[in-house]
Amino acid sequence: MSPLLILRVHADLRLGLGHVARALALQEAWRALGGEACIAVSGDDRARRVGGGRHPFLDQPLPCEAVYLGEAIHAPLPADLKARAVAVLVDQWDTSAPFLQALRPLKVAVMEDDTDAHETADLLFQPFLEGARWPDHPVKVVGGRKVRPYETVSGACRVVRGSNFIVVDKAALELRPKRVPLQPLAVHKLLVTFGGSDGPNLAQKAFDTLAQLAVEDRWRGACTLLAPNGIQGTPFPGCTVVKSLPGLTRRIPEFDAIWCSAGVTLAEALCMGIPATVWGQNERQHTILADLALANGCFDLGVGPEADLAIVREALAQWLGPEGQDNRQEQVRDGMVLVDGLAASRVAQELWRLVECPA
Repeated sequence: MSPLLILRVHADLRLGLGHVARALALQEAWRALGGEACIAVSGDDRARRVGGGRHPFLDQPLPCEAVYLGEAIHAPLPADLKARAVAVLVDQWDTSAPFLQALRPLKVAVMEDDTDAHETADLLFQPFLEGARWPDHPVKVVGGRKVRPYETVSGACRVVRGSNFIVVDKAALELRPKRVPLQPLAVHKLLVTFGGSDGPNLAQKAFDTLAQLAVEDRWRGACTLLAPNGIQGTPFPGCTVVKSLPGLTRRIPEFDAIWCSAGVTLAEALCMGIPATVWGQNERQHTILADLALANGCFDLGVGPEADLAIVREALAQWLGPEGQDNRQEQVRDGMVLVDGLAASRVAQELWRLVECPA
């Protein structure tokens, strides 16, 4: 009988659909190993759509089972679903020890946690919060098992760390260039997107910044700006404002660079060799971006809602122009090393080991 993995996620205006996108990539990798998957989602109307079995980005059914749990982020799993499963992966940022304990007797894994709640789980994937770059060697043997430097323990929980576990859609791997692409002298086509909800309204601040650069004749490129809440002001020459970008993963390689926040879109850009400048939507998200920036994977502009636009304008003008070419080239090289597109398979294999399924 194929082991059932529950992917417990949440979607709302604050979190967006990034966790759902990651679940879709992981269910494919889990099913490739011979398992079955169910996306158990809580949240708003978009979550209700996913729980009803419809793809969040495409007009087609989901490739796996799904169930809607209601609006509450800590909504429990149905008893009949738990009875059929062997493990659950919790990927919704906010969690607690009681919430994780209530998932027993299933094996419990967590994706990203900056609290102590994961200590009650069996496995924690920590791609960002304890550093993005961890080596594979030297290997130590502990209790008869090989342990690599990216692995540690926290309480009773095994923790695996680093960018090798940053999950992207399989399409990003398919579109990944064989060689590191050469950067143009200046960015001619820029994609700006802060997610399908953009709660902090960063799109407006980015628009104001780029519009001022255009007025000052400091950047002459074209910009496609995703603004789900709309934009106040007349688009400057070369600026196209859209409310959605269907098939975003396959659209990213059309651009010379991307301005975004943390999430799957950033990871896919790094995987495909598109240089990224980033704004954190909040302090917690900026912690993630800071780790990536320290590893030279992206150009960090700080916390977007608190940003001084005059300072941002100066930094962005340098990065988009000829002065930023070498910097962008180095970020492409290092970003592609950080995110190689194989993390979904690694996560699925770690989960497979957790439930002790035969190879």
